[in-house]
Amino acid sequence: MSAPEAAAKPEVHKGLEGVIASETTISEVDGKNCQLIYRGYHIDELVGRTTYEEVSYLLLFGALPARGQLADWTTQLEAHRTLEPEILAFLRSLPRRSSSMARLRSAISLLGVHDPDGDSDELDTMRRQSVRVIAKTVSLVATIARLEAGQEPLPPKRGLSQAATFLYLLHGREADALEVQALDAYFVLLAEHGLNASTFAARTVMGTKSDYYSAITAAIGTLKGPLHGAANSKAMEMLEEIGTPDNVVGYVQKTLADHKRFMGFGHRVYKGADPRAKHLRALAEQLGRAHQDLKWFDISTKLQEAVWQAKQLYINVDFYSASLLHYLNIPTPLFTAMFACARMAGWSANILEQASDNRLIRPLASYVGPRDLRFVPLDQRR
Repeated sequence: MSAPEAAAKPEVHKGLEGVIASETTISEVDGKNCQLIYRGYHIDELVGRTTYEEVSYLLLFGALPARGQLADWTTQLEAHRTLEPEILAFLRSLPRRSSSMARLRSAISLLGVHDPDGDSDELDTMRRQSVRVIAKTVSLVATIARLEAGQEPLPPKRGLSQAATFLYLLHGREADALEVQALDAYFVLLAEHGLNASTFAARTVMGTKSDYYSAITAAIGTLKGPLHGAANSKAMEMLEEIGTPDNVVGYVQKTLADHKRFMGFGHRVYKGADPRAKHLRALAEQLGRAHQDLKWFDISTKLQEAVWQAKQLYINVDFYSASLLHYLNIPTPLFTAMFACARMAGWSANILEQASDNRLIRPLASYVGPRDLRFVPLDQRR
């Protein structure tokens, strides 16, 4: 290859790393300064001071709701949480071997089939669909979990928040205030996170002028992967493998010797501490103390320190999510679906933003394969 040809070769950004594909007013993931911003609010301003209902409204409509707006929004969410008989029958029909994320992906697709406006790409219609799906996702995930456990699904109870509804539908009892506070904060912290893989998938589908349900289904399928949403369940499996705080040092040494990854450590964007992690750590500790069982928190803190000493790796949002969800008696295989419950608001906001100023997403690829091959008839090929 001549020097001019080599110089003209386009730069390839594998995984689209560092490529700015769109402008947004929804959120900013500031990797250099380790900040997460929702519609102008640093996450520290919101967590513990707002509810998921307020934050989902903020993401969808651009401002925190006034009292009357919040009351109306809460009423709309409550009105959509009940699962229709055909959805329940479908969930019952799914094979036991299927994962919770596969079931959720299929159920969301079915919601679109039963929506008479399911193929619409009109903004007002998709806003209504957003309310419906945000509300129903907690019911779907809790119902999936109960069916997996051989238990009968429960109808939603009036007057409960998104977080409280999920815990009630999962456990069959109203959760205490700390449990609701912890899950609500988890939902707030994971509600939105820029142009991550699942959000990009949703916007790519919406960019074709497909429909809301197809975009959400694509996002769920993307979140299902172990390099994205499924990392939280892997983090809990790691803690269970360690077993006790005394085993942490040996586990770290063996993992390093085997050249394996520590789940819940490192981040593609943040160059330092994930701004969500400190909040999850504090909540996991509160839950551990309330349950008089600090084992999982102690393993986590000791592991965090040991990995830092060995490799100077920061934890990410998945690390303390694991013990927090475990303390809430949420089954580990359900952890990724919990992520979806939270992220539904962010996905919906991004789908609406994409539709409001749409351009088909069509990146290029640099071809590096062979050229100038000549056709060989079938009977001459070897």
